[in-house]
Amino acid sequence: MNDAPPPPLLTRLVQAFVSPGKLGDTLAEHPRWVGAMIVGSALLSLSVALIPLDVLTESQRRAVIASGGQMQQIPESARTLVRTISIVAPAVAFLVFAFIGAGVTTFIFAFVLGDEGTYKQYLAVGVHAAVIPTLTAVLLTPMRITAENPQLTINLSTFFFFLPEGYVANIFQAMDLSQIWASLVTAQGIHAIDKKRSFASAAAIQLGILFVIALIAAWFLTRAGM
Repeated sequence: MNDAPPPPLLTRLVQAFVSPGKLGDTLAEHPRWVGAMIVGSALLSLSVALIPLDVLTESQRRAVIASGGQMQQIPESARTLVRTISIVAPAVAFLVFAFIGAGVTTFIFAFVLGDEGTYKQYLAVGVHAAVIPTLTAVLLTPMRITAENPQLTINLSTFFFFLPEGYVANIFQAMDLSQIWASLVTAQGIHAIDKKRSFASAAAIQLGILFVIALIAAWFLTRAGM
């Protein structure tokens, strides 16, 4: 057991990008998660707050029309409320999915596979890795505004542009590169928590989970006519 104090939050967040091995070793010994949770949720809210409300509502209107529905104009009196909800909701969603994701990871690795990890350790690894896609979302904001597409991501469909529109193409569209990166960082942390768990097997499981999520997301995208 290393009695040295863990590095500060900013150092750990930088390590998520440049030194996931050191980050994993740190979090295995000192599973700090609160600060990274706050930063991740704040970045996700910021990525939405920077997008004009008109761009958000126009994107939603197009999605509703594509699915065969109609969307009423938002009254001026309700715009402030809608804006507030659009900023707060991503932060709440980040918190909910972080706790659920840690629970799923704990169930798979600690209970099913018998790894020596705790919920707190997996939560710490997960929220630090999640800073990668949330910061990416902020950096993509100018492109999202220009394209008038708040859901714009850098995903695998970039490499499979030749595929016709449909379910298969939507699977690759749902595979966000920043999420893949975060999954690999999480896998490194899982390996650090229990050295008997190889990085390769942890990565395969994490990417498998991401692929299942992409299959489900693609189904919804296809049904929405996207």
